[in-house]
Amino acid sequence: MLNTSLFKFLTQPVVGVALLTAVNAVVPFASLAQGQPLPPTTPTPTTSTQLDTNYSLGGGDRIRVNVFEVPEYTGEYQIPPGGAINLPLIGSVSVLGLTTEQAADEIARRYARFLKRPLISVNLLSSRPINIFVAGEVTRPGAYTLSLSGGAGDNPGVQYPTVLAALTTAQGVTLAADVTQVQLRRKIGRSSEQTVSINLKELIQTGKLSQDITLRDGDTIVVPTATTFNVAESRNIFAANFAASQTTPRTVTIIGEVNRPGSYLVTPASTDAQGGGATNNSGTTTPNGLPNVTRVIQLAGGITAQADIRNLKLRRPTRSGSEQAIDINLWQLLQSGDANQDIIVQDGDTIVIPTATEINPAEAIQLATTTLSPARIQVGVVGEVKRPGLTDVQPNSSLNQAILAAGGFNDARASSDSVDLIRLNPNGSVTKRIVKMDFSAGINEQTNPILRNNDVVVVNRSGLAQTGDTTNTITGPLGVIFNILRLFGI
Repeated sequence: MLNTSLFKFLTQPVVGVALLTAVNAVVPFASLAQGQPLPPTTPTPTTSTQLDTNYSLGGGDRIRVNVFEVPEYTGEYQIPPGGAINLPLIGSVSVLGLTTEQAADEIARRYARFLKRPLISVNLLSSRPINIFVAGEVTRPGAYTLSLSGGAGDNPGVQYPTVLAALTTAQGVTLAADVTQVQLRRKIGRSSEQTVSINLKELIQTGKLSQDITLRDGDTIVVPTATTFNVAESRNIFAANFAASQTTPRTVTIIGEVNRPGSYLVTPASTDAQGGGATNNSGTTTPNGLPNVTRVIQLAGGITAQADIRNLKLRRPTRSGSEQAIDINLWQLLQSGDANQDIIVQDGDTIVIPTATEINPAEAIQLATTTLSPARIQVGVVGEVKRPGLTDVQPNSSLNQAILAAGGFNDARASSDSVDLIRLNPNGSVTKRIVKMDFSAGINEQTNPILRNNDVVVVNRSGLAQTGDTTNTITGPLGVIFNILRLFGI
């Protein structure tokens, strides 16, 4: 009811002038209450281990203001973007950034000028959509709008979206993320900001989180880049439900000592009836499996005989603009079964396979039987052999083995002292060198080198055969090979 005593008191002429100074003193405060803009302020950041989960009112919320014993002042209001609602008798009141309890106190303070002991309550009837920003090591950083589910407002059934829901909306964290220090920043009231650190590794290990991670409008989530790479943690992230989709194709580049360097689209394993796999740029599909380094090597046709599998390097771009350099030792994988060396790749990765400074023949033979090497390679053995032509041999086969696979020398016509080894290099150049033959020697670079895919071995005619031949023309597919070599001046 109207405070008539206060009204009579204010109408007395004696006190009118006396109150003028006091009224002027509260004008600045009243102007704020009337919805005038606040002066620019910078939020004061604070750190805490426990996040403030109180709901702050903002534009888009629908509330009910109850003025007890004065039903004509009670009503429902949609808070406009500016945050000020227009109430009977007292006019505009800003509730932006306030909790429902704080809003009720502010409205009661304003009504106290006209009502005796005003009892005010503010109820949230329906919440505005929650606008958040996700930054850092996620697949798609940016601004997102999330909705509440379940009940509404003060209904106990209402469910606010969580950090995990936000990360999923941003299509998951990348494998370069440090999930132990995810930052959640929240504006508190009108001039402060709170930051909490969330350890999602705890969720992976125990299924629990110590912090309440429900989101509020205006929250910012930052997923930092890991300063060091941990293979085991990377695999755990890959399997987590807040990581990037396991079934999303990823483009990976592989360079160095592989048979077909280039970029490949890797499609992780699928559980559907058609299966999954990986597709290279020629359309070949490999069996199902994790999108890891060895599958990319298979797509690239396997390693060459000159590959140094102990010192692979994986270069991974990060959202911070830096690059993670990850060392890989696939020999350790082959010897001890250390699956951690077979790193899971993600979109944008580059794998570098260096050239070995020296080749161990025993290791080369062992590598030829692994899935890192192609099942077979193709070399040309032409000239004076019993079965000249293109020959399929096992990877890391030597020159002697290739000649024997072609039936051996044509004894009556072959020059068996030396052969020509012609090689198409990765840079597009062609080289030819003379190799002295020694069938009693093991694998060595001088007399019995390991062959590469597409090498051509030319067994020349002996001097006697050259004298007896009436033509120097080679016809058919082998003639084409020699014509090509002539173009390179070989």
